[in-house]
Amino acid sequence: MSRLGTETAFEVLARARALEANGRDIVHLEIGEPDFDTPPSIVAAGVAALERGETHYTPSAGVVELREAIASYLAARRGLRVDPSQVVVTPGAKPIMFYALLALLDAGDEAIYPDPGFPIYSSMIDFAGARGIALPLREANAFQPDLDELRELVTERTKLIILNSPHNPTGGVLGEDAIREIASIARERDLWVLSDEIYGELVYEGRHRSIALEQGLAERTILLDGFSKTFAMTGWRLGYGVFPRPLVEPVTKLVTNSVSCTATFVQRAGAAALLARPPEVDRMIAEFRKRRDAVVKGLNAIPGITCRLPHGAFYAFPNITGIGLRSSADVADRLLQEAGVATLAGTCFGGAGEGYLRLSYANSLANLQKAVSRIAEWSSRVAPLPTG
Repeated sequence: MSRLGTETAFEVLARARALEANGRDIVHLEIGEPDFDTPPSIVAAGVAALERGETHYTPSAGVVELREAIASYLAARRGLRVDPSQVVVTPGAKPIMFYALLALLDAGDEAIYPDPGFPIYSSMIDFAGARGIALPLREANAFQPDLDELRELVTERTKLIILNSPHNPTGGVLGEDAIREIASIARERDLWVLSDEIYGELVYEGRHRSIALEQGLAERTILLDGFSKTFAMTGWRLGYGVFPRPLVEPVTKLVTNSVSCTATFVQRAGAAALLARPPEVDRMIAEFRKRRDAVVKGLNAIPGITCRLPHGAFYAFPNITGIGLRSSADVADRLLQEAGVATLAGTCFGGAGEGYLRLSYANSLANLQKAVSRIAEWSSRVAPLPTG
């Protein structure tokens, strides 16, 4: 158990809630959760399933109707040819990471993951007994991986590469050239790919492209996705993975041994979301784009802060080195305590995140403007902490 890490966002949320309980006004930019309600048509489908008495076990891999809907959705939205039998449904998308890494990694294996990146990647690699190898994503390279560096990190022990595009925390989106080159590396070195596409619908310029479309990658890629971000269904806990055929049965056994199955009424709601895309989804994405533009413009107007325009997800990843404080953690802590703005230090996502903050713009435009104003006012009067 000592090998397990955590998500700092929930720890910061708890600290922010404690301050609010004492009368402080806090703007929450720490949690990666849409601030919109689940669309009514999805809720209605879940309620109808409950009223029909759909409160019993389902097959561990999920109900057939949802698996078919997922396959059709991926064909229509991403051009992927997926058999429903390759889909495994889980309570949230995070178990797909857990199951994939447990299924593929043994002691002594290596897995390459992005840094900065979602912290559960490295946590689960460690838990599986393997060794995590960080692939730095640098602002100078638009937070794209250095492909020469990636090639050098691959050894005879490397079993897996984890990709996340659109990317948490930077908002970066892998370009087609990078996808093709990573696919080439995976083919040449006989590697598995875990492609985390949970933000695949939240792309603001162009369309998301999955590495599973590349030649020879469908049979070596686990595609991870879910309903939390696109359909504002975080609390419903509904995700899925698309697995190469040899992995479907063993991963389904992992589901049986751990959670048995995903709640039936939740699966019915998910099928409704895919079969009749609610209009609220596209309105939500358009609102995120407006918020992104406003937040990035506001941050870039603050002396000591610069921020690249993110092309996906709902996160800004500003460079705050110009403020002159000791570390990102210092800045995040002082912003919470002194300015009433809850953010995450870039180092919550790995060592390469030093010098940055992650701000979630999944909040109202009014609150985001308040947060930027507070950050600007605070940074204008803050004095760097003494060294030593």
